[in-house]
Amino acid sequence: MPLETFKSSNSLTMGVELEMQLVNTFDLDLSSSANDLLELLSRKPFPGVVTPEMTQSMIEIATSIQTEHGPLLAQLRDIRNTLVTACDRLNIELAGGGTHPFQRWFEQRIFSKPRFQELSSLYGYLAKQFTVFGQHVHIGCASADEALFLLHSLNRYVPHFIALSASSPYFQGVDTLFDSARLNSVFAFPLSGRAPFTLSWEEFSTVYFTKMESTGVVKSMKDFYWDIRPKPEYGTIELRVCDTPLTVERAAGLACYLQALCRHLLERKEEPPEEDDYLVYTYNRFQACRFGLDGMMVNPKTREQISIREDVLATLRRIEPHFVALNSGAARDEIERTAAREGNHATYLRKQFAQSGTVQGVVRASVDAMRGTSL
Repeated sequence: MPLETFKSSNSLTMGVELEMQLVNTFDLDLSSSANDLLELLSRKPFPGVVTPEMTQSMIEIATSIQTEHGPLLAQLRDIRNTLVTACDRLNIELAGGGTHPFQRWFEQRIFSKPRFQELSSLYGYLAKQFTVFGQHVHIGCASADEALFLLHSLNRYVPHFIALSASSPYFQGVDTLFDSARLNSVFAFPLSGRAPFTLSWEEFSTVYFTKMESTGVVKSMKDFYWDIRPKPEYGTIELRVCDTPLTVERAAGLACYLQALCRHLLERKEEPPEEDDYLVYTYNRFQACRFGLDGMMVNPKTREQISIREDVLATLRRIEPHFVALNSGAARDEIERTAAREGNHATYLRKQFAQSGTVQGVVRASVDAMRGTSL
């Protein structure tokens, strides 16, 4: 059957989803406590949405539809505070970060939900290895064609979001030498990567999706693990490359950076996207995962190489009026500090390992950062 109709939404509205780690207090390993936490949270109103994820040691939270940085950050802080209070009652900890530094994937338990059980049966051990944690950002689109325009126009900025959000340098007890090791787990899935190039929703839905559905490979958009995918039921595009940051402040900053970028792109003053933009996409993506803000990227239009850090800072200067128009100056400052001075959270976690000498110390730093007692 054809893909469902794209639901029009207010352009540039946004929503944030964060996959969070549940951690034992006694050894700082992951804790299979999602059932207990969700049951406790169900007793009172929750300042957002909280749902289970693939394994029992993770949950996902989602904000309501937002338009500005201030209310978005306020809701994320309310959600964080509610979760921390509930976790304290259960004697567990809450943490961000794209990976847990030393958890063993084979010890994870699949959450008892039909879709997760189905995915576990299909993907085998990859399902448990998918105990990684990301931030997803939705941006509202007035039409389906606007969604595809933004999706492909953003292709050259994907390295920015990988590098700025990177918080997964440690995996299976070692420093991977990647700033974002999390995305290597996502790469393993057959329907990951980039969306096919088309700027027509009619062509995407009735030609591409119908062909894919006829193969039996996909049933809905949920089966695609693309870096950016359209969400017709919400009327949004969804950016999926970000690691879960260590703080809700960084999460809000990333979301509003994306919002400002989309506002800039909708002015259509940049050259329109084209298939050849993707010639350097995988290279740029790798550079961002491996080296973070110190990586080099190729501008797909000019073919010039520039450091990701410098490209972020140049972009901030170029889209400054959009941050002002969207009342998100604080978000701009968050991104500027990250790129120019503080570095991403992978850099912070490596400093914490250097100080503590243990991967347990890295988890402790992540827990404290989410509580707001450090960083």
